[in-house]
Amino acid sequence: MTSSAPQDTGHRLWSVDEHLADILATVRPLEPIELQLLDAQGCVLVEDVTVPVALPPFDNSSMDGYAVRTADVQGASEEFPAVLTVIGDVAAGSGELPTVGPGEAARIMTGAPLPPGAEAVVPVEWTDGGTGGGAASGMTPASAAPEGAGGEVRVHRAAEARAHVRARGSDVQAGDLALAAGTVLGPPQIALLAAIGRGTVRVRPRPRVVVLSTGSELVQPGEALTSGTIYDSNSFALAAAARDAGAIAYRVGAVADDADTLRSTIEDQLIRADLLVTTGGVSVGAYDVVKEALTSVAGGDEDIAGGGIDFRKLAMQPGKPQGFGTIGPDHTPLLALPGNPVSSYVSFELFVRPAIRALMGLPESEVGRPSVRAVLKADKALGSPAGRRQFLRGKYDAESGTVSPVGGSGSHLIAALAHADSLMVVPEEVTSVEPGSELEVVLLG
Repeated sequence: MTSSAPQDTGHRLWSVDEHLADILATVRPLEPIELQLLDAQGCVLVEDVTVPVALPPFDNSSMDGYAVRTADVQGASEEFPAVLTVIGDVAAGSGELPTVGPGEAARIMTGAPLPPGAEAVVPVEWTDGGTGGGAASGMTPASAAPEGAGGEVRVHRAAEARAHVRARGSDVQAGDLALAAGTVLGPPQIALLAAIGRGTVRVRPRPRVVVLSTGSELVQPGEALTSGTIYDSNSFALAAAARDAGAIAYRVGAVADDADTLRSTIEDQLIRADLLVTTGGVSVGAYDVVKEALTSVAGGDEDIAGGGIDFRKLAMQPGKPQGFGTIGPDHTPLLALPGNPVSSYVSFELFVRPAIRALMGLPESEVGRPSVRAVLKADKALGSPAGRRQFLRGKYDAESGTVSPVGGSGSHLIAALAHADSLMVVPEEVTSVEPGSELEVVLLG
């Protein structure tokens, strides 16, 4: 790697780390609420959950078969089967249970409680199923053959004590910690909560994120393009990224390059936003309306302005122009991202995703994407501007520990972004990364 000292540009440049630290210092976790289990999916627990009852709550069968005493099937074989009297059925959910005595068996289903007297379960495949023939492949449905709950069954194999029995409390014991505060609730965690009888749980809700793209040139996908127009991809990309981060995302169709329209749109959206994200209009052009509208708001109507928005230049590429602050009576955080598609998406991953995860209540160590060290696999050296932290799209190979560039460094190259699964990070002081060099890689998947 070739290094060069950062250049003094004559005005304040924020570093990536400073900008992120300012965001995380401002964003506060949402207040906890009690939610039904399915509504709590993707949310973060705010309390430890302990197990009220053992799971499973009783000894039960792990197979469809026959509940038996081990002494009665000792030495059983296909040539000399143990012949037992079937005294009834034990199905899952059975209440009153038959007692299995010497020379007896109860037909039992998976999940059904082990009846008194029984010491083991022999799978139905180890028996004749009560037919008097060879090995059974299954049981005849009780409704079709109620007589199967009686008669005799021939057992062809011995069973040890507790064979095919799931012991009470073998999953969790009463009083055990089921889930710790800070756990993100996915399907397995929801299943555990339901299994221990919890109908609701106290969590921080998923943040509501409103995404607005700006630009009179933007057309919605599905509509016809006219001269000088392009399809709005940013709002779709950022709304999808917000959902991926754990938020509830609301996408607002592209707002034209008019400051008054943008201000009124933002006012309308505040009622359903825990976080606002705009894309486009934050640079130095004559039609950069986000900067115009929010700078005006920050110095004007206090009911709208809240804490105000600060527009900054960051020592990074892509994504140099950024805006951040709070807006409205509730001081809702707002992040203003650049409009180039790659700049917008990289900015989201570096700044918006951590803000969403902080709103969810995750610790700072878990708000960003994971990163690894990898060896650059490329045909030539990668150049990078002095004094800028560069983020280049890459394809990471975990098996070989290498990363390869995908596409060029242009901030408009959406196709390259779609084929990348990582961002290669070139530090501010580095101007060239040679093939074979090791560098930081941010994993996006």
